[in-house]
Amino acid sequence: MNNKQKFKGIVVPAVTPLTKDFKLDITALEKMFHNFHKHNVMPFVNGTTGESASLPFKLKKDYVIAASKIKYPGDMLYFGISANCLEESVTLAKIGFDHGVDAVAATLPSYYNLSDSQMIRYFEQLAEQVPGPIIIYNIPVTTRMSIPLYVIDELSAHERVIGTKDSERSDERLKESIKLWSAREDFCHFLGWAPKSTEALIDGSDGLIPSTGNICPHIYEEMYKAVKNGDNERAYKFQKLSDMMGDVYQKGKLLGESLWALKVCMHELELCEEFVMPPLYPLNDEERNKTLKHFRHNMEKENLLLKNSTNV
Repeated sequence: MNNKQKFKGIVVPAVTPLTKDFKLDITALEKMFHNFHKHNVMPFVNGTTGESASLPFKLKKDYVIAASKIKYPGDMLYFGISANCLEESVTLAKIGFDHGVDAVAATLPSYYNLSDSQMIRYFEQLAEQVPGPIIIYNIPVTTRMSIPLYVIDELSAHERVIGTKDSERSDERLKESIKLWSAREDFCHFLGWAPKSTEALIDGSDGLIPSTGNICPHIYEEMYKAVKNGDNERAYKFQKLSDMMGDVYQKGKLLGESLWALKVCMHELELCEEFVMPPLYPLNDEERNKTLKHFRHNMEKENLLLKNSTNV
């Protein structure tokens, strides 16, 4: 099966838009999905950027059901099913596929350190019980474990394991991943390490999953098109814009703090409110104002670069 024809391109790990009382903000979700659709990027809900580890089960269920109704016809929908309990992941997957998601993504359970053989057995069990395509999600910053490439490669033989999302920051691993899978029609590689986006696409990665796509999906839309058109110079110009906008909410912050700052930027764009789910909390007003000042400055700078450069 040629999975690369279906599972490719730009997939944005969507924030979870919340109301003041920590319910799903449907109006905000509609705005977010409109913004994604306008720029030909596909939503991935209930992932790390979506604060999945902090969300109650009911909210996760509500989210995927709402997302499946709101998404535009023809757009793909990816759904995170990561959990420390295998049964919970399977239940989430079944709910997702019952409501039309195209693929689910799962990290390792993050409480116990696992041996390589345990990792293989876990994902095999998951793949046997999940009724649709599954993406293996490697993110050591949250799971505290790196899934060895040979483990993913072995698991890729399973018909339901159709790809991997890799957020590990390793040049060697990225090169080896592309070497292993770029020629495989049945297995896809998505990169979740934004500073290496253009390099990965040029070398043969199938797609990107950048959190900055929540505020600037057009950057990745144009980057992807440039690489597909063989215009690497143009693609690297968009890489610089990606780096610049990512710094606004990520630089000098913990992962959880950066998710709040990302929502601050999205609120500035009137996409969603700033509320984050405990144990994440807003930073102080000084940090908020600093983030907004940086964001406004970089948005103006980005617009100038896009407007004035004949190559972008």
